[in-house]
Amino acid sequence: MRICLFGGTFDPIHNAHLRIALEAKKKLKLDRVLFVPAANPPHKDASGLASYDDRFEMVKRACGKYPGFVASTIEAGKERSYSIDTVEHLRATLGLQDELFFLIGSDAFDEIETWKRWKQLVRLVTFIVAARPGREYHVPDSAQVIRLDSLALPVSSSEIRSRLAAGEPTPELPRRVLRYIEARGLYGFGKRKTIASL
Repeated sequence: MRICLFGGTFDPIHNAHLRIALEAKKKLKLDRVLFVPAANPPHKDASGLASYDDRFEMVKRACGKYPGFVASTIEAGKERSYSIDTVEHLRATLGLQDELFFLIGSDAFDEIETWKRWKQLVRLVTFIVAARPGREYHVPDSAQVIRLDSLALPVSSSEIRSRLAAGEPTPELPRRVLRYIEARGLYGFGKRKTIASL
């Protein structure tokens, strides 16, 4: 089996995440891509995020129509979500013949040497680094890296959150994710529109 971890806050998950994962799955002939929402990411303040349950549900809905895409709860709970712990836990469930990949953006990969136990992490996985064509980044000597030069995808989750709060269109969101956001009123969806109509 060829299995790939794709972690992040996914706040919210959007089409660029899915396109990158599809590209990696095709290029590396991956059997499964595990989308892993971080419950308590070490590099971000989790208090500003949508709840873990909401973010997981959005990931689950986004993955539903893609064979081999799986929403994973491996980082659920109150503990800090460190990648090395996730990888070691998953590696222990796999056979010796199984290959483990880690899909990551180039900006995050540039900071890999600041991560907890990064030297152990780079020994356990092959990184698939998604970058814009021509984007350079530092690769530690011991890291195995497959470069994934993706299409330029300028959308960010923070931009999407701002537009949701303003009641503006968000075509970058999968339809099932947008419906969930609307139903739950996440990210201040429609608040400004409601105020303007008073």
